[in-house]
Amino acid sequence: MADRPPLPPFTRETALQKVQAAEDAWNTRDPHKVSLAYTEDSVWRNRDTFVTGRAAIVEFLTAKWAREHEYALRKDLWSFEGNRIAVRFQYESRDADGRCWRSYGNELWEFDEHGLMARREASINDVRIEETERRIHGPRPESERGRSFPLH
Repeated sequence: MADRPPLPPFTRETALQKVQAAEDAWNTRDPHKVSLAYTEDSVWRNRDTFVTGRAAIVEFLTAKWAREHEYALRKDLWSFEGNRIAVRFQYESRDADGRCWRSYGNELWEFDEHGLMARREASINDVRIEETERRIHGPRPESERGRSFPLH
């Protein structure tokens, strides 16, 4: 099995790298690419949905991004220790009817010794917003990397 650096135990610098790598991957909206950051038997709780394994992750993300058009995400490091990282995130998307949404949440991540995520728990709330309230458009620009994204 190939390592996926940075590896635990995490430092502040390597935890920040892991968070940015996750944000970058999710902003591709490529379920197969995203799934490679997880162990073959990774266990997820995403809202009220429980998912186990890479194939199920790909299926879950494929359905997610089929409903959440123009998906754009920002993640911020909240805390870290050993092989665990906690993040807060915000993403915006548009539904099939053209309504805009901002989703806020927290994730708890646990990594194996190879740097693959073995466990992900996500709590998420959605807020309807107007098009004029959208703040997140596409991947994070280079000028914003390393900055915390404000809550609104």
